[in-house]
Amino acid sequence: MTSTVINFGVLLLPEFQLLDATGPIDHINSHSKHYLSSVQTPLADKAPVIKWHYISYTQDLTPMAATSGPLLIPTCTYADCPPLDYLLVPGPDPNKPLPAGCAEFVKRRIGELKLLLLVCTGSLVIAQTGILDGLQVCSNKFALKMMKESGRLRKEVKWVGDRRWTKDGKVWSAAGVTAGIDLAAEFARVHFDPDIVQIVELLTEYAPKPDQPDDFCNILEGVVL
Repeated sequence: MTSTVINFGVLLLPEFQLLDATGPIDHINSHSKHYLSSVQTPLADKAPVIKWHYISYTQDLTPMAATSGPLLIPTCTYADCPPLDYLLVPGPDPNKPLPAGCAEFVKRRIGELKLLLLVCTGSLVIAQTGILDGLQVCSNKFALKMMKESGRLRKEVKWVGDRRWTKDGKVWSAAGVTAGIDLAAEFARVHFDPDIVQIVELLTEYAPKPDQPDDFCNILEGVVL
């Protein structure tokens, strides 16, 4: 039986929040043939092969620092990144501009992607490219509030402040940090075999949260986005 192969990119930006990346990566990867084979379940035969591509913002594969934890080693650059099915963007400091070449890379690749997954402030920095204009997009609510109050929030984006995650076409976005795991769980629910999704929830002892109600929507109380 031939397994489906999925190419998943992760856009590594300067000092991104570690859990923004590792939470969704680990949850999605738990549905892979490799992982399910390691726990010796016959469901591994129905699982996809997931290939991860960690994309450097520099011209080489210099190890990169997140907000915590060990240095992470990229596997490719903007120039040699292979074709991707999906791209995950964990959140960096939203006050900083995108690295040189990043906006061009994202705009060049958005057409080929099946989905673009944005976690936390990842949406705020990707908004700089213009590709989110007109779309409903979640982000870290605390960061949304600060950006709105300082007049730096991109007005062309339909920012969502009362959901844990949202989906608009090929752009799926999560609110702050841990919401990225719930977005990953929704990705799994839509894209993977339901029996695999069920066993992964048991293996990880995790009950995904829906988009609403959002326990943290009060952060933006009184703020018009």
